[in-house]
Amino acid sequence: MNTASVFGSVHLGYIVIETNRFTDWRRFGTDAIGMHHDDLDTGLMRFRLDDQECRFLLRRGPAEDVVATGWHLDDHTTFEQIEARVRAHGVPCAEGTAEEAAQRGVERLLRFPGPKGITQEIYTTPVLSLRPLKMLAAGWVTGDSGLGHVAITSAEPALMRGYFDTVFDARLTDYIDETISGVKLKIRFLRVNERHHSIAIAAVRGLPVDAVRTRVQHLNIQAASLDDLARSYDRVHELGFDMALSVGQHTNDKELSYYARTPSGFEWEVGWNPLVVDETTWEPSTHQGISIWGHTSVGRRIVDKLDQFRLGARSLARPEKTVPALSGAGIPDD
Repeated sequence: MNTASVFGSVHLGYIVIETNRFTDWRRFGTDAIGMHHDDLDTGLMRFRLDDQECRFLLRRGPAEDVVATGWHLDDHTTFEQIEARVRAHGVPCAEGTAEEAAQRGVERLLRFPGPKGITQEIYTTPVLSLRPLKMLAAGWVTGDSGLGHVAITSAEPALMRGYFDTVFDARLTDYIDETISGVKLKIRFLRVNERHHSIAIAAVRGLPVDAVRTRVQHLNIQAASLDDLARSYDRVHELGFDMALSVGQHTNDKELSYYARTPSGFEWEVGWNPLVVDETTWEPSTHQGISIWGHTSVGRRIVDKLDQFRLGARSLARPEKTVPALSGAGIPDD
């Protein structure tokens, strides 16, 4: 098995969301956030950010959640290397059908199990669209940095970090220690390329509690301009969608952003101008608190917090889905 690192050749490419709230999602994605929208048929629609045919695939179903993440690999060598790693650990892989590949706007794809039941999919060649983008935003930052990032809450953060290290040679960028309503959180930020992080893993320190109903806590996309961020923020308010956190700036990647609540319940972060990691000088560190300023809760009531912790208590009796064969013993905090 080839053990050469694939770091830098992996980029978050697309997200698959299962939902029955198509009308709300169309308004949220197109009219509020400002993405390009395409209907495929009555049970499928897509959002575009750039020349790739698909960045978000929404399919009808009851999950109201992210069900798969697609990773764009630079070449077939990297694809075969990751496939060999997964198979060598005894984890099953399945080729996507031609129809599934077409829905995702890729030439071919391979899928295998991921943490928290989120299927991981890999591909090498995205299908590019010649049709001009019709969207309210002027542009989004993708390219070598990938689509953005996914944030996941976990009661098994060491195993989750072990998984992404085994499969994608993910590197630890930094940590954030945060206290919310008296509960201490530790957030681990992992990168697979120049983007500060493509995966964030948040865990309640010392307690096996996952207080978020959905598999993901939030998704992130990066606006090309501050004006795009500000205008989308206004549209979210004007159209009546819930705002989770107001505009603020993060301590670690210095990104300016806000968080809206999607029709499926998880959050959607629109950010601008995060720092890019310099691999020659970067050293992981720990930051206190997620924000330098802003990111204040919007419309959070005490009943919402009680519901959140009731879900967290329920999670104690529902073991988190892990992939032990690809997680090893896990990676403890440094």
